[in-house]
Amino acid sequence: MDGFDDPGVYFSNVSSLQDEGEGRQINLTGIKRKFKDFLKQYHEGNLLYKYRDMLRRQYNIGQFWIEVALEDISSYDEDLATQITKYPIESLPLFEEAAKEVGDEVTRPRPEGEEEARDFQVLISSDGHCVSLRDLKSDYISKLVRVSGIVIAASSVRAKATEVAIQCRGCREIVSSLHVRPGLEGFLMPRKCNSDQAGRTAKCPLDPYFIIPDKCKCIDFQTLKLQEAPEAVPQGEMPRHLQMYCDRYLCERVVPGNRVTVVGIYSIKKISAMKHDRKANTGVRNPYIRVIGIQIQSENFGHRAVIPYTSEEEEYFINLAASPNVYDRIVKSIAPSVYGCTDMKKAIACLLFSGSRKRLPDGLTRRGDINVLFLGDPGTAKSQLLKFVEKVAPIGVYTSGKGSSAAGLTASVTRDPATRNFIMEGGAMVLADGGCVCIDEFDKMREDDRVAIHEAMEQQTISIAKAGITTTLNSRCAVLAAANSVFGRWDDTKADQNIEFMPTILARFDMIFVIKDEHNERKDATLARHVMDVHMNAQTTIEDSIEGELSLNTLKKYVSYCRSKCGPRLSADAGRKLIESYVNMRNGGDDPDASRRSTIPITVRQLEAVVRISESLAKMELKPFVEDRHVEEAKRLFSASTLKAASSGDLAGAEGFTSEEDHQALVKVEKQIKKRFPVGTQLTETSIVQDLVQRDIPEKTVHKVLNCMIRRGEISYRVSRKILYRVK
Repeated sequence: MDGFDDPGVYFSNVSSLQDEGEGRQINLTGIKRKFKDFLKQYHEGNLLYKYRDMLRRQYNIGQFWIEVALEDISSYDEDLATQITKYPIESLPLFEEAAKEVGDEVTRPRPEGEEEARDFQVLISSDGHCVSLRDLKSDYISKLVRVSGIVIAASSVRAKATEVAIQCRGCREIVSSLHVRPGLEGFLMPRKCNSDQAGRTAKCPLDPYFIIPDKCKCIDFQTLKLQEAPEAVPQGEMPRHLQMYCDRYLCERVVPGNRVTVVGIYSIKKISAMKHDRKANTGVRNPYIRVIGIQIQSENFGHRAVIPYTSEEEEYFINLAASPNVYDRIVKSIAPSVYGCTDMKKAIACLLFSGSRKRLPDGLTRRGDINVLFLGDPGTAKSQLLKFVEKVAPIGVYTSGKGSSAAGLTASVTRDPATRNFIMEGGAMVLADGGCVCIDEFDKMREDDRVAIHEAMEQQTISIAKAGITTTLNSRCAVLAAANSVFGRWDDTKADQNIEFMPTILARFDMIFVIKDEHNERKDATLARHVMDVHMNAQTTIEDSIEGELSLNTLKKYVSYCRSKCGPRLSADAGRKLIESYVNMRNGGDDPDASRRSTIPITVRQLEAVVRISESLAKMELKPFVEDRHVEEAKRLFSASTLKAASSGDLAGAEGFTSEEDHQALVKVEKQIKKRFPVGTQLTETSIVQDLVQRDIPEKTVHKVLNCMIRRGEISYRVSRKILYRVK
């Protein structure tokens, strides 16, 4: 192996390099000359000198770095590209020296006071094959590698010395310009003074040197933590992590949550161990990547996972979008093994394609991602639909409510064991940036954890203010959640009591489906036959797909293509229709009291939800503008989901009343409760109920009013739901 990152073994390798292949050290001058010729002479059509012009441009704007494509080097001189790939530790300093000299030549004459040539940093980019983090073994050490993954943590920018000046504390002799090797390896101080000790009465002691900080040359560096992409992790395995070292102009380029492709040198560093373990760890090294090129996969409006496609596939997608039945074909392709659930599958199709994200002139944004909630009985294939969405979304993260904390969903602040500094690690919603996060068992989450994702669902950011770290992370993802009702199964007689979510979280869902497992002999028989067919002919069902159905891979690529290529907008006619429908929704349509009594509040968010659904339907067909039929279908979907859920149950309302007289009676009961229960006090639920029952108020009515006040956030439970606390 060439170029170990351990200073202790570096000098032993030099002699071996001189022995292998005669003139290996002598040829370094020739390699540098080749790099200079490449930078000067490489051109692309019509004699456009790409890198020579780039050096001049970068020098003039004060950005002393240049990005070189490995494919360009290979087309110019294949041996030179092989040299960089196999011996990057030796080749990169030569390349940077060549860039410095060429930059000095092409920028002359310069103004007075700028005579000295500036150092250039060379960054390498490549379109080659990515190596999996699991496949990085010892064979790759000191070689150029290309890996991809998600940045989950980033340290603060610190300084590292490249040239050190040291002074002896005995004879005061200064030794300067001692070079420190790049990467995470430190500098090994000499144990003895190099000056002549003959004839001295007081000889220099052992370990006499100390560093003079003012005479050292330093560069900025930052460490990152790279994690495997969730789709690359085998089932049942933990995702692998790898430390990365960035320096100079590569610092502060990425933030936690970015999906990146990294070109770097696979290096090794010493293991920091306790004194008694030092002997045991001799010769053992930890791997890391010294980054020499980093690319964020895409960062335009959150559509950051662009799956590659061929020109033939693009032509097929354009023809597919132009076909009249594209909407039905997409719906058929969503979880074909799940019987029925047509409207739910249409909602999932809208969620996958999403609306258009808008950046307003004042700097604010409006989200384009659609959030959907499935609420209902167990055994209605909610989890199966969530699992399918995780597979077909360009970026999909699946999590369960009971096993997810607020920090696991949003972001956590931890202490770096090496530096003792606080660093931030992104959670599921940060890792799903640009895709979809599926949360199963949403009702099993603690209320505090659900509150933590309020901002992430609407503003699509996660704000952190912990341990002196104040920052905002992007979480531009759709949320697909599944939950059961309070009683396990949906109880029509208890109406609003089936839903225990706060209105604040319900308002953030664009579509809410109440799924009931109804008993119907004909429907049950059809469903049972479908389940039997799936179990008996599983292989046949996969191979002989339904006519017009798209394969999972095709659907995934089509979703990614539409999201990256199309951003529909509302037409004036569609806007007028939506205004009329919103006013009608707010007034409750035919029943004016329905909106006021609804469990799910109808606000401007719901109007924006219909807009997003309309845009997603237009995006499926690659249309630039939303048409009337898209608005009609969006209104129908919204009515079949959220509006139907808002009026579900026999009592058709959150407070569970059906007439104005009942409403007035419940208002009086609420006043009685507030009179006996001042703000900031707490009482047992039993004492309140008994007090009001003695005044001839039905116990059922008291519980109904208390549940309504709890849902509005005026009262909260404490001590295992035994004591009530008046909040406001």
